[in-house]
Amino acid sequence: MVPMKVMTMVMIYLFILSSLFIISSAKISGQPGVNYGELGNNLPTPTTSVPLIKNLNAKRVKIYDANPKILKALQNTGIQVSIMLPNELVTNVSSNQTLANQWIQSNVVPFYPKTLIRYLLVGNELISSTSNQTWPHIVPAMHRIKHSLTTFHLHKIKVGTPLAMDVLQTSFPPSNGTFRNDIALSVIKPMLEFLHATNSFFFIDVYPFFAWVSDPININLDYALFESKNITVKDSGTGLVYTNLFDQMVDAVYFAMERLGFPGIRIFIAETGWPNGGDLDQIGANIHNAATYNRNFVKKVTKKPPTGTPARPGSILPSFIFALYNENLKTGLGTERHFGLLYPNGSSIYKIDLSGKTPESKFKPLPPPRDYKGKAWCVVVEGANETAVVETLSHACSQGNQTCDSIQPGKPCFKPDSVVAHASYAFSSYWSQFRHLGGACNFNGLATQIAKDPSYGSCKYPSVTL
Repeated sequence: MVPMKVMTMVMIYLFILSSLFIISSAKISGQPGVNYGELGNNLPTPTTSVPLIKNLNAKRVKIYDANPKILKALQNTGIQVSIMLPNELVTNVSSNQTLANQWIQSNVVPFYPKTLIRYLLVGNELISSTSNQTWPHIVPAMHRIKHSLTTFHLHKIKVGTPLAMDVLQTSFPPSNGTFRNDIALSVIKPMLEFLHATNSFFFIDVYPFFAWVSDPININLDYALFESKNITVKDSGTGLVYTNLFDQMVDAVYFAMERLGFPGIRIFIAETGWPNGGDLDQIGANIHNAATYNRNFVKKVTKKPPTGTPARPGSILPSFIFALYNENLKTGLGTERHFGLLYPNGSSIYKIDLSGKTPESKFKPLPPPRDYKGKAWCVVVEGANETAVVETLSHACSQGNQTCDSIQPGKPCFKPDSVVAHASYAFSSYWSQFRHLGGACNFNGLATQIAKDPSYGSCKYPSVTL
């Protein structure tokens, strides 16, 4: 028989343990934060941006560096902050504790705790954006940074690294979620061991938009926007039923971690969102869909009690919505520059309350979700680097098919005899001929699509019909 004194001590211990769990759980809020990108030449200053972040009721903010102006502007705001070790430093930091210490001393110590730095991310989507020579250095760099934080008694800062969904080899059905063979045991498993040992999070970027746009025929748009009323997907392996694409994607990651022996690691949504615009030929990228997705996402993650996902019901999903601003210097397709909640002048693209407390009825009606139909042309983007345009023009003209015949001397589009005018014609000509083969109106970020015919006189620009 267990003595009463021992039984009492056990009960007290269990009570303390459960209290600690409740306290630690309470610290993690489901209220989303916002990703504060800086890839724009027309963005407000950090001191102007912080009040805008507060107006959105963002619980936390993530930056992609350790910009001292932003960190100073966030002092004494109560907003939790995530900073980032740049990709280019990861390899050197992985083998140099002194360098890791110096980086922490320069980028964290001067601001903490007035600036509530809570997360330090080692690189950004390193598996997707760097060569496989960098990958073995990711986890060692995480260890170095964690050791530095301990050295400076910064125990409350969690270390992680955000990854994209392309780290999965299999994601459907979710119960088949599996990490890629080339990284599962060499990179991901040691990473999960680190996250488990430090009670940190698996940071993942989850974009139902990209999954939907890659297969809009078989993936229902409402299912991707959290709007499906009677569309469900059943996992044949578990019997779990999914009502939205986001949960389906997240659970694939949970099952992949479980497959490597780590079922208990928490997920942190490092990025999610939906573009409010894009190139004319990019479907589904509009203000209506962006507002619908992000508002519904906020409803989901702020619900009390938390709903979690079918595989992890009741779990809290901390998150950052991408992004604070539309960023005009981002490269790639037009959608890359249109993920913002705000225009660069600080005005709202659509109303949203990240606390989840404002009812939908308080928001103004959204514009209809129209995709562009009609003719489109491909021209040089305003402010493009002329030297780069010359090189790209030369490449476009070398593709044959009489792409540049009309801009030769004596031909209808030779005048005005300027690089921009000639390149705009060449880009449109190339796009009209090769779009059906996968040719894009991008040209290394030097081109943009327009709906207004740039033709003049006898110079007729080729077009595509969307």
